[in-house]
Amino acid sequence: MKTLRTLVTASCLVAAALAQQPNRAANAAADTPRARSNEAAIPSPSSVKYPALPSETPEKFEPVTDSFDYVKRDVMIPMRDGVRLHTVILVPRGIKGAPILLTRTPYDAARLTSHAESAHLGPILDGYDNATEVIVEGGYIRAVQDVRGKYGSEGDYIMNRPLRGPQNPTPVDHATDTYDTIDWLVKNTPESNGKVGILGISYNGFLTLMGLVDPHPALKVAVPINPMVDGWIGDDWFHNGAFRQQMMPYIYDQQATRQSEEKWWTSHFDDYDMFMQAGSAGELGRRRGLEQVGFWRKILEHPAYDAFWRDQAVDKALAAQPLQVPVMVVDSFWDAEDIYGAIAVYKVLEPKDPRNDRVFLVLGPWKHGQMIGDGSTLGALRFSSDTALYFRREMLRPFLDQYLKEDAPKADIPPVMAFETGTNTWRRLPAWPATGSSDSTVDVTPLYLNAGLKLSFAAPRPGDVAFDEYVSDPAKPVPYRARPIQPVAYGTGMTWSEWLVDDQREASGRPDVLVFVSEFLREPLRISGQPVANLVASTSGTDSDWVVKLIDVYPDEVAGQPGLGGYQLMVSADIFRGRYRESREMARPITPDQPLTYRFALPTANHVFLPGHRISVQIQSSWFPLYDRNPQVFVPSIFWAQPGDYRKAVQRVYHAPGQTSFIELPLVSR
Repeated sequence: MKTLRTLVTASCLVAAALAQQPNRAANAAADTPRARSNEAAIPSPSSVKYPALPSETPEKFEPVTDSFDYVKRDVMIPMRDGVRLHTVILVPRGIKGAPILLTRTPYDAARLTSHAESAHLGPILDGYDNATEVIVEGGYIRAVQDVRGKYGSEGDYIMNRPLRGPQNPTPVDHATDTYDTIDWLVKNTPESNGKVGILGISYNGFLTLMGLVDPHPALKVAVPINPMVDGWIGDDWFHNGAFRQQMMPYIYDQQATRQSEEKWWTSHFDDYDMFMQAGSAGELGRRRGLEQVGFWRKILEHPAYDAFWRDQAVDKALAAQPLQVPVMVVDSFWDAEDIYGAIAVYKVLEPKDPRNDRVFLVLGPWKHGQMIGDGSTLGALRFSSDTALYFRREMLRPFLDQYLKEDAPKADIPPVMAFETGTNTWRRLPAWPATGSSDSTVDVTPLYLNAGLKLSFAAPRPGDVAFDEYVSDPAKPVPYRARPIQPVAYGTGMTWSEWLVDDQREASGRPDVLVFVSEFLREPLRISGQPVANLVASTSGTDSDWVVKLIDVYPDEVAGQPGLGGYQLMVSADIFRGRYRESREMARPITPDQPLTYRFALPTANHVFLPGHRISVQIQSSWFPLYDRNPQVFVPSIFWAQPGDYRKAVQRVYHAPGQTSFIELPLVSR
């Protein structure tokens, strides 16, 4: 039976195939322009009327949120030029006479106020820039606003929009937008007490500072945290003229579209390889289409510290303003993005506060923005307590309450609260830099680089070897951290924000890095303030970068934490681009093989080098790929250096009488 069925089936298939042959010819004849033109006369399935099947989605869904412990309002606040800015207002349910805590941001107000789908205020605020305990436990009304040109707001977006003036001919800026926003909030939020505080981190910290220019009378307090202040001297875009090329993806993502949907893409697992293959930052930008973005074009046009950068430096703008609002400036010792800004702002505001009751400074052992998260560790470092939680509960909350609530007590906060790394202790100080006790002083003391790669408080002696040297090869730049190098990014597994506490042993073993080391310390050595590099150096080229790192070298073995045995912790470090030695405003070539002095400040530190530790200073001429390579031959613009421009150079660091290289240490002495 199986064989018979198979034969019948096969016969049927053959017959069917033969029957289809004429139809194929007919189909071919029918596939002509004339035949295709008649197809329009045949009704399509979509034109046939069928019984309606109503949509199950309502035209407008109204959430029922009566059980929520907050009320959420999405509003468009009009500015003086008619542009409306999208603002999310979160009001604790049933509250009356509450202050408003405002943050202005280019990072999507809706996302910052929708961290989770929850009926409770705390979970939806858990994220960037939200000091959740302060807001929820303090009973604050929370307002978060998109800056003009970003996300839900109208208008045009300008990176770090300058104040009205030479770089901004329009009648509006972030100062006027903050004023108009606060004016609307206090008039249209019936649950408020008419008092507003403003705070923010990084770019949002910059926006916080803008609110201090001609502030609204209802603005009672400001907390700029890790603010962007001067993008050329020491924050996001340059450090002392050296371009921070790993920030290029941020510029791309931030400015390519209003909603930041367009994202920079990766082409190599290791950022080191990606930047090396492109050659120069300008060429990489060209390959990625970055010149379509306005701010990138401005960076290319202004590699030196000209009026473009000076006019928008926030510390200079605030120096020209009267102090009208109490301010708490918050700084992080290991801020990988804006390590310059907070101290620069404090320096110009503190002289405006002769009674020491309106300008406050907090210095914490944190990475960028860590003070709103867990502050018990940073990389391999442990601090014996959650320093960030302590800041939020014992400093930030009392400070805000004092100025924003009618019945709040005066906050018990000194002018300066500085965490002392090494001993892991908070210090209450009268000013910065200071020591906090009447029997101690801060003395600027030179720590000399000496022959034999030694560090000492004794100056070099006649007859000692006059210099040490190394060969800097742009074809093999010194990585700023162990490879493979991650991009500048946050999220699970990303450690970009912690690189300033990376172990520096890998760099110390390279032949193109000079390493000077002290003897073992017999007693604690405290520094409080900004170390200053004084480097007498020469190059065989006509341009050069100089990187100086002040390092705490741990004992060979550390009880309780074996991983810190021999650890080399970078306490303070920075880079200087040699072409700006004579003038920040005008690049000039370096005279080859001539010893010249390079003097530049390193970031602030409040650190104790403990007994049994050693001090080290590392010197190198590249920090790649965070900073673009110096070709070591003077070219008009390093952004467009050609492959043939990059050349090896012999670098010498001098340590002889009359040519002494040293680090000025702000030593605390008793």
